[in-house]
Amino acid sequence: MRSETMPSRRAVLAGLAAGPALGRGALAQGLPEVAVTKDPSCGCCEKWVTHLRKAGFTVTVTVTEGPVNPLKIRLAVPRELASCHTAQVGGYVVEGHVPAGAIKRLLAERPTGTGLAVPGMPVGSPGMEVDGVELDTYEVTLFGAEGRRTFARYRGGEPA
Repeated sequence: MRSETMPSRRAVLAGLAAGPALGRGALAQGLPEVAVTKDPSCGCCEKWVTHLRKAGFTVTVTVTEGPVNPLKIRLAVPRELASCHTAQVGGYVVEGHVPAGAIKRLLAERPTGTGLAVPGMPVGSPGMEVDGVELDTYEVTLFGAEGRRTFARYRGGEPA
């Protein structure tokens, strides 16, 4: 006979099964979901998504049937700041290989602007790691109707 204070075998198994899911939720606690839109042939985008997930973000990915450019236009991403994928998080746009640390800072500080961009594909930026190649130093740009300014500088995936 089972004591009323001892959990049933079913309750113990359910708790064990829920543990990993609760752990993932705890990692993402306080961070809004990142919605990424990408071209079906883009491999570096998947690496960037992995970078965000490792940083604690929950990420959903939408693969377009055509180019991502119509979304970039709708979200007011300037052509010269465009990159290979576009994301939306916490009311902001994130264009290109923006490091997770810059996105977390954006969400914490909530500056006026449309979002952040890393134009092009700098070597060493999250998703663009290449063994044996010197890392690029690059700017993360805050852009919007108010103009543009450097939000952060990185060398590879680390602040410069």
